[in-house]
Amino acid sequence: MNMLIYLIPIALFMGGMGLAAFLWSLRSGQYDDLQGAAWRVLSDEDPDQKQL
Repeated sequence: MNMLIYLIPIALFMGGMGLAAFLWSLRSGQYDDLQGAAWRVLSDEDPDQKQL
């Protein structure tokens, strides 16, 4: 039972860190263009190749 004194704050801290990481990813625009990446995978063009 004494172990819960340590585990509950650790779990709350880790949950808070996960929430902070999720909110940071929302604010930095990680979820802005969900369809663009899917279409870029299917594209035949190589973005690194220069056209002559």
